[in-house]
Amino acid sequence: MTTNNPISTPFAHHSTAMDVIKGVDLVGRRAVVTGGSSGIGVETARALASAGAEVTLAVRNPDAGQKAADDITGTTGNDRVLVAPLDLADQDSIADFVANWDGPLHILVNNAGIMAAPLSRTPQGWEMQFATNHLGHFALATGLHRTLAAADGARIVSVSSAAHLRSPVVFDDIQYDNREYEPWQAYGQSKTANVLFAVEATRRWSDDGIYTNSLMPGAIQTNLQRYVSKEELDRMRAGNAAAWKTVEQGAATSVLVAASPLLDEVGGRYFEDCQQAAPAQPGGRTGVAEYALDPEAAERLWQVSTALLKG
Repeated sequence: MTTNNPISTPFAHHSTAMDVIKGVDLVGRRAVVTGGSSGIGVETARALASAGAEVTLAVRNPDAGQKAADDITGTTGNDRVLVAPLDLADQDSIADFVANWDGPLHILVNNAGIMAAPLSRTPQGWEMQFATNHLGHFALATGLHRTLAAADGARIVSVSSAAHLRSPVVFDDIQYDNREYEPWQAYGQSKTANVLFAVEATRRWSDDGIYTNSLMPGAIQTNLQRYVSKEELDRMRAGNAAAWKTVEQGAATSVLVAASPLLDEVGGRYFEDCQQAAPAQPGGRTGVAEYALDPEAAERLWQVSTALLKG
């Protein structure tokens, strides 16, 4: 583990992924980006590929993934942009991806997700946002642990959100079996889980050279908002229009966490606007909640997640 001195970088709200990756050499490194066929996933993958990394787009729709891969190759000249099927809500799909991966993995970007979706469940009965945003990525990361350890210096990027401020992980009823379902609260719980994962993964795996950080990419209009009505999007934009980013700006913090030498051997932290976030203030929309960095909650979530996956 590293000390808790806050990390400061020369980048900020308006920085782009290409600004952050400039001067970084990733030749010989291998990366996986979940949800890499659209939104900030594409731009994260493009930045990593531009620095010379071999990048695998882990996607639900391989045809869309191949179009994104061809576009990335066309703009970067890097022909080592690959596509592999992955459905994070399907444990068999995750197991197949893990089984088919060969050799070390230097960067795992847990980027894919769903937001504010109506209540639905996996065949196991898991609430879909928690299952996809957290459990799917948890299964993927733990399944790939040996390949990350083999990289002799690996990073995991856990894409969270300011929506984590909406809810802690409610351990007494994670799956909404007994409480009323509210889409944004469920999304917030899953995003808190993303932060807690980074805390506990770093505690467990830093001795293996694996460091994990979480982040808020910013407000960006992408396919992630497919369950959000136009009226609600308009209200969100009107509330803080200056905070919205382009897709290229939205990918910047992911790329910082994935590849910047400023974060060598740094883990268990939460970033926003390319800086380590300050503690959240009551009623605020920025910063990181104390409950999201709680080491006891992080360990408990790891244990609960492991038990769920074992069935």
